[in-house]
Amino acid sequence: MSTDDLRARVHDVLPGIRRDLEDLVRIESVSADPERLGEVERSAEAVRALFEAEGFATEVTRAAEGTAPAVIAHKSGPEGAPTVLLYAHHDVQPENDHADWDSPPFEPTERGTRLYGRGAADDKAGIAAHLAAARVWGDDLPVNLVVFVEGEEEVGSATLVDLLAQHREELAADVIVIADSGNWDIGVPALTTSLRGLVRVDVEVRTLNHAVHSGMWGGLAPDALIALSRLIASLHDDAGDVAVAGLHAGPAADVEYPEERLRAESGAAPGLEWMGTGSAVERLWTKPSLSITGLDAPKVAGASNTLVPAARARISMRIAPGDTTENAVACLRRHLEEHTPWGATLGIEVVDTGEATRIEASGPAYDAARAAFREAWDGTEPIDMGVGGSIPFIAEFLEAFPEASVLVTGVEDPDTRAHGANEGLHLAEFERVILAETLLLRQLTT
Repeated sequence: MSTDDLRARVHDVLPGIRRDLEDLVRIESVSADPERLGEVERSAEAVRALFEAEGFATEVTRAAEGTAPAVIAHKSGPEGAPTVLLYAHHDVQPENDHADWDSPPFEPTERGTRLYGRGAADDKAGIAAHLAAARVWGDDLPVNLVVFVEGEEEVGSATLVDLLAQHREELAADVIVIADSGNWDIGVPALTTSLRGLVRVDVEVRTLNHAVHSGMWGGLAPDALIALSRLIASLHDDAGDVAVAGLHAGPAADVEYPEERLRAESGAAPGLEWMGTGSAVERLWTKPSLSITGLDAPKVAGASNTLVPAARARISMRIAPGDTTENAVACLRRHLEEHTPWGATLGIEVVDTGEATRIEASGPAYDAARAAFREAWDGTEPIDMGVGGSIPFIAEFLEAFPEASVLVTGVEDPDTRAHGANEGLHLAEFERVILAETLLLRQLTT
């Protein structure tokens, strides 16, 4: 089919794909919520049925009894054609406080240019894009297609390695398209070529065996909150760069991130100064960062006038591509031990880790993707972008299938608000994403 024919077919299938996406959004497949595991099961079955209706051989599978369901689907193209694996995930983040949403989180709602709802972008739109490309081609697929839709990405993909090992032959492909990232901006497509890794640790500082009167002992005995505060303050230097020795940092692509866009997309308070040194994209993509994402300490309301004996903090550290979680944990542990003040007792517990990813995005598959993007976005040149967040499972695909070309794409844009309230899918961009993937399947055969 010509590009014009494919563009017309995308336009024709879009209303049905939109309905399928909305039906998926209505399923509350929150993998982190034990009370909604039945919804995760229902979501997997819905995905399986959608691909079965397109002529795929389908199955719902899991790594072991009691683990999250994944969907695998196959459809053959011409003999000798390349095999393309399309990845997405059907589980979603918790919606949290419904009062923060402008419309019910699991009732897809169109406002302006967007479709709002939990999973409307991350990542049920990824599923819908794969489905749409398959529907456009119908029984005239130019490639062999394998679809793999995971059910536990939002809780860390704990059994993904086992699933990849169990289904290695079924999932083996020449090209892997992972639709769980985004584009640089509305109207500007991108390939994601680097992602930071993640290390989360819980740190406890104890100074006393029990609380004591602040008047009787203040000035001699340190309280745990002061000690923890000093320890946390040691994690950054005066410029705001991470002060943990031994962590990797590297250069980033020469991409301009305008100041006004940074402030709008980050939600920065008026007058806020940025942390760290180097370009904005270096600080966001290729340098480590440290944040405190939780504290266990007495509340201000009702606080007694005593010295707090123990306090805890959760440290979330993003590590640069080229670093390893093993090195990062060792560096952070050493720093914390060396900077704990006044001989306080230090406890460190690693919560979870995820490796960073760096993709050498060169070769025929990447050329095909860039050509497809240019066509779908009417001549706009795609960029190679990094992502400051972490998708650890990409490293697992690279390790499991080292000969495959891994393309990290997606439906998100800077205002998608994935994981937050009012998550939304930009509908015009969604159509371009579908066209790009449809064109990519053709380009991979040329």
